[in-house]
Amino acid sequence: MNASQGCEQRFLASCPNRRVASFRLGVAIWSLGPTFDWKSLERQLATVRDLGAEGVQLWAVDYSSQHPCLLDPDRCGSECRQRIAELVESYGLEISGFCAQLSSPSRFGGFDDPEGLEERVAKTCKVLGMAAELGAPIVTTHPGRIPGDRGDPVYRLMLESVGRVARCAEDVGAYFCIETGMEPASALRGFLGELGSPAVKVNFDPANLLMAYGAEEVIRGVKLLGPWIAHTHAKDYNPQTGRATVGEGLVPWREYLSELKAAGFRGWLALEDETGRDVVESLRRGLAFLRKLTGELG
Repeated sequence: MNASQGCEQRFLASCPNRRVASFRLGVAIWSLGPTFDWKSLERQLATVRDLGAEGVQLWAVDYSSQHPCLLDPDRCGSECRQRIAELVESYGLEISGFCAQLSSPSRFGGFDDPEGLEERVAKTCKVLGMAAELGAPIVTTHPGRIPGDRGDPVYRLMLESVGRVARCAEDVGAYFCIETGMEPASALRGFLGELGSPAVKVNFDPANLLMAYGAEEVIRGVKLLGPWIAHTHAKDYNPQTGRATVGEGLVPWREYLSELKAAGFRGWLALEDETGRDVVESLRRGLAFLRKLTGELG
């Protein structure tokens, strides 16, 4: 066995998908607003607990220079991290992972923009280290839109920058998960294949793909990306109401979850609702829908 194969085996052995026998239901904490301080974190965790979810995905980078996040690794040191772990556990929850969504001054994601790239790579590496330290080694983000043309200079820049983050993830035993939706699933699959790192996975968001490329892309995406899926966001899209409530939009949930199972995914469905409209009730209805459906699917 060579070093690369050994690394792959270690990652597969620790992969969250292989630790559970069925889907688990969590909440993306930013659905409930920013986590500025301990008071806001406690309020959010109490809400997630009262909704009956099992886990929570935490936001882990500053929202802007004027709006800090409690969990940003540049201010959340060892004592802060220990307190977060104890606090989450005290509410009967688990951490499904972290979100480290960054952007350059001109581009969402920013791994496709050389301006300030060094800082974004370094920050992401710090979040990966924190995630591994807290025993929830998943960090999700949109790094930017991956071009379909592998000769595009932006593609090469993203391959180099994400490759550097991948090496950080490999070093600490964590997963850098690219969220679906900014490019077709086929483009993301080609990128992952060329990157070739066991530490780079996928955070699958069906609503993102549906809004950008149609409902067929949701199912096609699972079939193409199944071996890389390590975490998912559960949200929906209703073009008539603008709502994101799971089960009340155009995402083909039964077929989608069946495809996830067929692909071997057994992990977190983290409900996300960024609309700001009756979010707690939206999450409540979405959780009820998924509990029923996942129960029927086994």
